[in-house]
Amino acid sequence: MFKPLSCYIGLRYTRAEKHNNFISFISLTSVLGVALGVAALIVVLSVMNGFEEELRSRMLDMVAHITITGPDGTLKDWKKLEDEMKTDSRVVGIAPFVEGQAMLSHSNKVQGTLIRGIDLSREAQADDIHSKIKIGSIDKLQPGSYKIILGADLAHNLGVFLHDKLILVTPQATTTPVGIIPRIKQVTVGGIFQVGMYEYDSALAIMNIADAATLFRIPGKVSGLRLKLNDLFSAPYMAQELQKSLSGNYWISDWAYQHANFFRALKTEKTVMFVILFLIVAVAAFNIISTLIMVVTDKQADIAILQTLGVSSGSIMRIFMIQGIVIGFIGTLLGTIGGVVLALNVETIVPYIESLFEVQFLSPEVYYISELPSKLSWSDVYTICSSSFILCTLATIYPAWRATRVQPADALRYA
Repeated sequence: MFKPLSCYIGLRYTRAEKHNNFISFISLTSVLGVALGVAALIVVLSVMNGFEEELRSRMLDMVAHITITGPDGTLKDWKKLEDEMKTDSRVVGIAPFVEGQAMLSHSNKVQGTLIRGIDLSREAQADDIHSKIKIGSIDKLQPGSYKIILGADLAHNLGVFLHDKLILVTPQATTTPVGIIPRIKQVTVGGIFQVGMYEYDSALAIMNIADAATLFRIPGKVSGLRLKLNDLFSAPYMAQELQKSLSGNYWISDWAYQHANFFRALKTEKTVMFVILFLIVAVAAFNIISTLIMVVTDKQADIAILQTLGVSSGSIMRIFMIQGIVIGFIGTLLGTIGGVVLALNVETIVPYIESLFEVQFLSPEVYYISELPSKLSWSDVYTICSSSFILCTLATIYPAWRATRVQPADALRYA
């Protein structure tokens, strides 16, 4: 079978039986370094993808894909707008809501909170708050009952439990002859929910939409509409379309915009982790440079003979590049296989290690997510593999160029 001369000699050098043991050791460490770096990158990025998906899922249990409100925080013609939204095939659920800031007081404790009034008959179309109720029932939020469901951390901070009485103070004040008096209403704890995200568990309280509208003095109105789409990732684009197409003054936001800082922080953290772990591959690439320089030094006589036989500098350069490329390819391949296997089985391997050594990496008493989630992204795998292989290939250029600078007379004189 025909083989180019440079390829044949390069592969022969790679698998030669008689070779320098030290060079062989450096080659092995280069392969293992590349494999370790690639595997670590795939596993860590997969775990970070898993955490991002888990947090996004919990967030969307409380946040609508798209929220439409009026410029003053209320919607008067919301039923007409709702009928218009129903004609869009991308919208699979619509729920009105009333929202406002308030204070909750119990005994000597006071806590600021966000009150959200919901329509029990339609709230399930926009989010999954029903599944997050840990104590009590959301069905207790009947009109006129003035029952309230608190986040777990909010209830803990106030020191209240099911059926306890709270004082709710809204900023809508009443003017009387003796001065301005804030609106105060006694409410009853009808349940406690836990999402697993502190910003909701510590600062959100849920009421019936009619009770909330009465407290905030917007009877017959709502604060806005919450939309659920068939594709949550299309929300930013649809929000822009609605802003341009809807006739009227509306404030339209999507879930990604509302939590832009959160997702920007996750993206930054993922980028930093990629750079840090990729340094492992860079160290292995430097080992490839050292290996090839030593090989060039060891094979100077062979290089001189090839030059006297008329082999071109380009062919000699390719001989030693092939050696480095083989090392990079094997390391990248082993790392990819190991990384993919580990990433797909993190949720099985980690509990086994925890039970074996009787430790727990993520204590449920400290972390809301006590298990390591993992989501393998093949685009990440492709980026990692291609970047690693390209870096290893670039590392071969200088040693291979050094091989072309060997002078035949000097090399053969001391051979």
